[in-house]
Order: sequence, then C-alpha cells, then structure tokens
Amino acid sequence: MDWNISQLFIICPLIFIGGLVDAIGGGGGLITLPAYLIAGLPVHFAIGTNKVSSAMGTSIAFTKFLLDGYMPFKLSAIGVIFALLGSSLGAKTALLISDYVFRILMLVILPVTAWYVFRSQDLLKEARDSQDTITRRTYIVCGLVAFFTGFYDGFYGPGAGTFMLLLLAGAAGLSVQRANGVTKAINFTTNIAALAVYFTNGKVLLPVGLTAGGFSIAGNYIGAKFFEKGGAKIVRPVILIVLSLFFVRVIYDLLS
Repeated sequence: MDWNISQLFIICPLIFIGGLVDAIGGGGGLITLPAYLIAGLPVHFAIGTNKVSSAMGTSIAFTKFLLDGYMPFKLSAIGVIFALLGSSLGAKTALLISDYVFRILMLVILPVTAWYVFRSQDLLKEARDSQDTITRRTYIVCGLVAFFTGFYDGFYGPGAGTFMLLLLAGAAGLSVQRANGVTKAINFTTNIAALAVYFTNGKVLLPVGLTAGGFSIAGNYIGAKFFEKGGAKIVRPVILIVLSLFFVRVIYDLLS
C-alpha cells in the first residue's frame, strides 16, 4: 500500500498524545488506532501498523515493571502462553472481516470500550484491598483472562491493557502493582503476536509504524515524568476529542 509524508503529520502528533494519555491514566489506544484511521489508512493496515508503535511504547513499560520486580515469573509465563494463543487467533479472525464491516463494528466497540476505560480508576480503587495471594485459582483465572483479552487485543486492541489490569486485580485477586506487571508482560506479548500475523499478511506499513513508535516512546516518557500529579484531568477531554474526529471520519468513509 502507498502512503505519503503528509499522513505522518496527522499520525505522529496523535500517537505522541496517545503515549501521554497512556502514561497518565491509561486508554492511549483509544487515540492511537483512530490516529491511523483519521489519516486515511484502511482498517487492517491501521491495526497492523498500530501494533508496531504500540509494541515499541509497551516495551518501555514492560522493562520498567520487570526491573521493579512486579512480574511473578510463573504467573506471567502462563499469561504469556495463553495470550499468544488468543492474540494470534484474534488477529487471524480480524483479517477475515472486510474493511466496511470492521468500520461498522468500530462504531459499536469504541464507545463501549471508552466508557469502560473511563470507569477504570473507580474500579481499581475497589480492587486495591486484594490479598495478593497466588493460588491455583489465580493461575486458572490468569490463563483465561490472558486468552480472552489477548484475542480482543489481536482482533482490535484499544483498552485491552485496562481490561487485563482490572480483571487480574479484581477476579484474580492480585495487588494493583502485580496485576500491572503481569498485564505489561501479557500486553507486550499480544502486541508482538498480533504484529507477526499482520506483518506476514502484508498489512503493516513498517516505516510509518517505526516513526510513530518513536513518538509513542517520547509521549510515554514525558507523560510519566511530568504529569504524575493532576495530569489525569486532561485524559478524558483529549480522548473525547479524538474519538469525535474518528467518528466523523468513519461515518464519512461509510457514506462515501
């Protein structure tokens, strides 16, 4: 597929903002995927290319949580194995759906995902009192969470990390810190697995993804460094603005 430099002037600033939002309060994927679609990329190329920049941004968080000791090895390994299966299956399923049908699905999936992500902070507060005891049930729940959220991440993506974090903290009973660590391991894995499927099917614009990935890393870094206090106030307005632009673009494409 052909692309032009002018598209990067739309994609890169939005990917940077997505990185900022992700570092502040999560939900950056609600901005990064629409960024590629607003710039005019077909749905499958948008998802595949988004996996490049997402994997680059996630690698930073993955390394940080690994070094901080918040990734229990056995639990993370089980999550990664099931996430690989789910993500690969999700990506292959997505490739079977036409561009037109996918855009219609997004008009339903995105608002529901956005609403759930907005509620995430309140839900996490309720999960902070968990005992953080790893039992046989914890491994089973982790495997199921990894598979189904992995499938969603491979199929579509935005909000997957938030879903995993909430389910691991709430259903699996992990502390928010450990749930976050396991989530980063799973999220990084699903990005790589889905990227491999899209790449081998020729649905990735690598130069665009790598360029945007640099902006994603910069956004994540600056967001974590300068917006630790009070920064969450900008998350919802920014996401709502980008989603509004995205909806206008999708409706325009469907009508035309």
